[in-house]
Amino acid sequence: MTGAPQPVRHRLPAMARLRMARHFQRVYQRGARATGEWVTVVALRARSGQGARLGVSVSKDHGAAVRRNKIKRLLREAFRLERHRLPPDLDVVLIPRQQQRPLVLASLRREIVQLCTRIAEGRGRANDRRSAP
Repeated sequence: MTGAPQPVRHRLPAMARLRMARHFQRVYQRGARATGEWVTVVALRARSGQGARLGVSVSKDHGAAVRRNKIKRLLREAFRLERHRLPPDLDVVLIPRQQQRPLVLASLRREIVQLCTRIAEGRGRANDRRSAP
């Protein structure tokens, strides 16, 4: 008996995520920043060329856990959909900006690509904290 075809899972692979605190710290300390209407992007050229990697940082200022988790899901989805357009050696941390209106996926996608491209071209603002690795 043949069953229904299994659904295709379109997930952001684990290797495409920044998971350890030291990876976030390295991006924050050595990376460059670019700010848009919806997010601030902190990015750093990494040594591996296996595709851009993502970290998300949402503060408690954005509300309760349910709202913060929804924001994180939207940011991850926008990154996942646009990852192929980003430089393959970029480590990216997305920090959402405070907004009264809801986040729109299409706007996030467009802005993430613009800001990451700006940083990759060297037009981002360098971080001043360059002490420890």
